[in-house]
Amino acid sequence: QVQLVESGGGLVQPGGSLRLSCVASGNIYSLNSVAWYRQAPGKERELVAASPSRGWPNYGDFVKGRFTISRDDFRNTVFLQMNKLKPEDTAVYYCYAKIRTDYEGDMDYWGKGTLVTVSS
Repeated sequence: QVQLVESGGGLVQPGGSLRLSCVASGNIYSLNSVAWYRQAPGKERELVAASPSRGWPNYGDFVKGRFTISRDDFRNTVFLQMNKLKPEDTAVYYCYAKIRTDYEGDMDYWGKGTLVTVSS
């Protein structure tokens, strides 16, 4: 079974930085599009950053200039570098990937999420 596992969340002060990682494992042929989403208490899940297989990534309006998505396809890993964090960035962050396996076509996969809390 293909699994996505996020790590790197925790408690940070406003203005601090944090790097999230997402490792995909299983019978993976290739990672296609990948993305980070987040969901704050009482809010709907929203797109943070997305990266297609090829081309420039796109970001949510509130994180542009502060967050950077990157990927290491050889290691099936996706990163989210978060700088100048604000209290309103507090949320559970989820990793998403569209993956082609050795036995199936493209399918959507989600991680369980990692909690980021920005507070002084």
